[in-house]
Amino acid sequence: MKRLNEVGFMEKPQPAPGPNDAIVRTTRALICTSDSHTVHGAIGERENLTLGHEAVGIVDRVGSEVKRFKPGDRVLVGAITPDWGHTASQAGHSSQSGGALGGWKFANIKDGVFAEFFHVNEADANMASIPPEVSDEAAVYCADMMSTGFMGAENADIPLGGAVAVFGLGPVGLMAVAGARLCGAGLVIGVDSVPKRQELARHFGADIIVDHTKSDPAREILAMTGGEGVDSAIEALGADETFQNAVRVTKPGGTISNTGYHGKGDFVRIPRLEWGVGMAEKTIRTGLCPGGRLRMERLLRLLQARRVDPTKLTTHTFRFGELDRAFEMMDKKLDGIIKPLIVF
Repeated sequence: MKRLNEVGFMEKPQPAPGPNDAIVRTTRALICTSDSHTVHGAIGERENLTLGHEAVGIVDRVGSEVKRFKPGDRVLVGAITPDWGHTASQAGHSSQSGGALGGWKFANIKDGVFAEFFHVNEADANMASIPPEVSDEAAVYCADMMSTGFMGAENADIPLGGAVAVFGLGPVGLMAVAGARLCGAGLVIGVDSVPKRQELARHFGADIIVDHTKSDPAREILAMTGGEGVDSAIEALGADETFQNAVRVTKPGGTISNTGYHGKGDFVRIPRLEWGVGMAEKTIRTGLCPGGRLRMERLLRLLQARRVDPTKLTTHTFRFGELDRAFEMMDKKLDGIIKPLIVF
């Protein structure tokens, strides 16, 4: 990104590792809608910033204190690369280390992964080795989409056999559907109007699809749950309306899990009456994509065990030199794009 609302290619020197760091040669990457939010100013002024935070690659160099990795290793790097010594990390909020959203470094406070080489801080803690039987095309989804979507389900506190509604069936919402199934949900309701997303949601485990362009989704979900509402609702879009509906459909004592990136507006509203005028014991949980080697290793284990196949999200594939076109398509959601894979 050259400056807000302007993207293009530029030459930069190859980064160098500190004692605890690594330099990775990129082999596969994914474009995220949050890259579009960044370009359009959602996190403030940025310029001469390399975009991208979802990548796998081959270790090129490591710092003198790196113990677990060596040049030539095939690795997955989490989208979130915390400073593990920070007090937020020690308190159990590693994604927030260094301030609000401070664990999110790539394409936020440092250059991202859309480059031939990228820098990884605290490599032993923020990279994971990719098992031989897991492809790069699958492993790259662990960096963010699986980690974030599954976090949505984990934070939703889904009771075994419970009912869950997922608002927004983009890549994160689709992984939230898969995560809800893995967490033991007995009923998964997906809300979206795009036929391809509806089809994928059913593949990943949605039992019922509600098209919000054809009916009021809150009314529909309340009706199909006998007026009680769901145990858990997952907001995976980042919009005021969907957040309000998530609150509306959650039963008293239930949990609203927000994974959406609210990149517009000054406020996100809570519907007062459905919130029990503040006393319905509805829990609202928010989160940023969990990072770290342990998280990545666990997600890779799910791929090894074939519990989920995230590559079904890939609708388009581009070479690195076509990244500007891929970004435009993702930004404008052209040609039914869901997730574009970049091959280096």
